[in-house]
Amino acid sequence: MTSWSIQQVAKMAGTTSRALRHYGEIGLLRPSSIARNGYRYYDEHSLVRLQQILLLRDLGLGLPQIAAVLDREVTEADALENHRKWLEREQQRLARQIASVNTTINALRGGEELMAEKMFDGFDHAHYKDEVEQKWGKKAYADSDSWWHSKSQDEQTAWKKRLAELNGDWISAAEAGMKPESNEAQSLAERHVEWLRGTPGAPADTKAYVLGLADMYVADDRFAANYATASGGAAGAEFVRDALHVYANALL
Repeated sequence: MTSWSIQQVAKMAGTTSRALRHYGEIGLLRPSSIARNGYRYYDEHSLVRLQQILLLRDLGLGLPQIAAVLDREVTEADALENHRKWLEREQQRLARQIASVNTTINALRGGEELMAEKMFDGFDHAHYKDEVEQKWGKKAYADSDSWWHSKSQDEQTAWKKRLAELNGDWISAAEAGMKPESNEAQSLAERHVEWLRGTPGAPADTKAYVLGLADMYVADDRFAANYATASGGAAGAEFVRDALHVYANALL
């Protein structure tokens, strides 16, 4: 069976030899063989397991949680089938969400009447239940769900409209070439932080919270898509991140 060195695997997977050694030390991904000179090698089964690990890590799971998930799976193929189905659902939901946000942005820019029935396709609050519970526990989802359903339909609509307008203003600012430290960008950052403070789970350490979320907007494609400019890519999300960093470091 073909095997690959730790350096080859790290390069292929976009990770580091140090990370792979750590996975081995904690029993998450042991090398298939170790040569007399101490070099570690990985076979095809190791690569499949590494793919599963990286997929779950991208979902935000910690290493202990990843180990628990992998231990529950019956076969490698079953595990990857489950991950693929999740990715396909997420891809479809994101496509609907982006289309909904674009519809709202176009209506706002053109002074048209908002079509409520088209604004919220892909914004299923319950969609994140499993992911939130895996990351932060069942209480975190229960608190968030309770907060959301305590709102009237009008309040939910107003909240989503406020978010759509904020995202649209971020995109417009990015497309206009504004600097993250500009007064306009910092005004948007202030609005963004005020919006974050109004959502459940906002911690007392607002600065660390804002900085962490700002970084996630770029690192997680699902969030980056909310700030995608006409030119595509992550430039919009990077603009939001940089502006929030300036605001948080200066005022929080």
